[in-house]
Amino acid sequence: MTNDSPFLERPPIATEAALQLLAEGSVELRGRMPYSSNATFLADIGLDGLVAQAIYKPLRGERPLWDFPDGLYQREVAAFAISEQLGWGLVPPTVVRSDLPAGVGSLQLFMPCVFEEHYFTLHEADAGHDDEFRRICAFDIVINNTDRKSGHCLLGVDGRIHAIDHGVALHREFKLRTVIWDFVGEPLPVDLIEDLERFCSLGLPDDAAVLLDPFERDAVLNRTRALIDSGVFPDDDTGGRRWPWPLV
Repeated sequence: MTNDSPFLERPPIATEAALQLLAEGSVELRGRMPYSSNATFLADIGLDGLVAQAIYKPLRGERPLWDFPDGLYQREVAAFAISEQLGWGLVPPTVVRSDLPAGVGSLQLFMPCVFEEHYFTLHEADAGHDDEFRRICAFDIVINNTDRKSGHCLLGVDGRIHAIDHGVALHREFKLRTVIWDFVGEPLPVDLIEDLERFCSLGLPDDAAVLLDPFERDAVLNRTRALIDSGVFPDDDTGGRRWPWPLV
């Protein structure tokens, strides 16, 4: 994909319209994304004149993991549903599709972004995105993200930070691994606490709950309540084992 791709300059797509496009649109694979440990494809999607690109992660292309069951694509969809329930809009619209070339998998709206930027460059440049990164930091605790690399925080051409790659999240055991440790000990912002409290009162959205087992569902709410009760961004108490690799 080159910088003159029309998809890098497409107008924003409202969430509901994006979900319909992803669920019902025609899909044509363009090629495999580089540097992905599992099979990940870039695809063109279109529906009733609306066109965009999407990221397709099929079950068939997943490498087995000893500590996660098959079906990582379902966790991508659950992470989107939880982000929406929180009202944070961090994760691009994501659905399950079963009628695609490599079989059932997740299909996520591709967000046009500035490819040179990621968490480290944006945070170190004091580019005014730290409130968004605080939200992502809290989100990763809620979903128990085991792989928040710097490159999984994308600066969209819309100026927003988009969080991607949540296939290894939502485990029942606490397995947090992230590069976002810069807010350790800071009080949680009041607006985040209010969102987290509302989330606990509402419970998991059905779109996420159906994709998780009972222990995983309970763990999401328990982590959220623990974060609210602590009132601060937590520290890594393992001696440095809660960092992903590679970092970017």
